Amino acid sequence: MPRIVRIIAFGLGILGGVAASQGPEFSQQYRQRLGGTIDELKRVIARFDADAAANGETQDGAIARLRSNPDDLVSRQGVAMQANVERLGRLQAHREAMIQAGPFARVAMMARDGDTDVMEAAYRDFEPAMPVTEEGLLATAIGFVAVWGGILLLAGFLRSLFRRPRQTVNA
Repeated sequence: MPRIVRIIAFGLGILGGVAASQGPEFSQQYRQRLGGTIDELKRVIARFDADAAANGETQDGAIARLRSNPDDLVSRQGVAMQANVERLGRLQAHREAMIQAGPFARVAMMARDGDTDVMEAAYRDFEPAMPVTEEGLLATAIGFVAVWGGILLLAGFLRSLFRRPRQTVNA
């Protein structure tokens, strides 16, 4: 196989490794943003619960009271607070499942079950980095081997297609 093909395959393999390493890195940045979102929702709900308690209401009672109010603005605030409470529950369960999952399962779980608002915000602010975790290094190696090996296999296949059969000379 020509040397240039091996050099190109190696270079593209490195690029493939760097690209593959971004999956675990994005997942890590997503988990950080997920934690921040959970913390902020807890603050909003705690403030609401304190206001409800100051008025002799439970959280559920205060939400029901707001939702049944004839004033559209007040009613919408009840719907919004109910959505905040439900979202907090979903995000906490998702975060706990991600903590319990293995390294590559976290990436798959984020892609499959991730909160789209959190994921979009993480993507907007995503800064590529080279993770040095076991998960990041393994992803890098897998990406390198897949691209490097794939190019070498493809080059070998193409070479065999264009190789002329040798003619034997009878003496």
